[in-house]
Amino acid sequence: MPLRREMMKKNPAALSVAHVSRGIFYSRPSPKGEQNETIGIRKDYEASGGKCIEHAEGFDIFPGAWLTGPVPRKYPERNWSPDGKVQTPSGLVEDNIPEDQSLVLNTSRGLVVLTGCGHAGIINILTYAKQRFPNQPVYGVVGGLHLLAASDEQLNWTGDKLKEFRVANLLGAHCTGIEAVYRLRERAGLTRKSAIVGTVGSMFTLSEAIRPGVLAK
Repeated sequence: MPLRREMMKKNPAALSVAHVSRGIFYSRPSPKGEQNETIGIRKDYEASGGKCIEHAEGFDIFPGAWLTGPVPRKYPERNWSPDGKVQTPSGLVEDNIPEDQSLVLNTSRGLVVLTGCGHAGIINILTYAKQRFPNQPVYGVVGGLHLLAASDEQLNWTGDKLKEFRVANLLGAHCTGIEAVYRLRERAGLTRKSAIVGTVGSMFTLSEAIRPGVLAK
């Protein structure tokens, strides 16, 4: 909302459409009250003229940009913090962040997968993306994978699966975890140039792939 308000000074339509995944506005009750802050944010956003478009499945925002919507959980990756509850149409259950979604860019070099926190599990995300784009290689995975608390066994399995997908580049940001990036690099057969810890200033381009920030060089 602060960004929208600032940009609205020049363009009232700036950031006026938000593509969200089904479940983001589900109630997260707790003894302290409602824990889902996006419910209140939605009210402020819509009051400002913004519109939320909720998706229950994959959606093409425009040609070459596919939003996954809720990702099918084929593998039990459990990439979330197991201490919350969410009120779903089926009842109150463990909050596995059902609304987790990623943006898949179908580029001339292959798929570039942009994750938020990767709560659906990066292997589940890639499996779903490859169903939509079966003949495209995975040129890059960029974003958070929520593996900072993962066990060695989970990291090894994830890295081996990344190798099966032949992921060419990995820029593991924020909740991925530093040690996790190193372990994934080793297991996936990547290098210091193709698997980097995401830091401020890091970039990803089709021509250069990963351009690391100063701290990650």
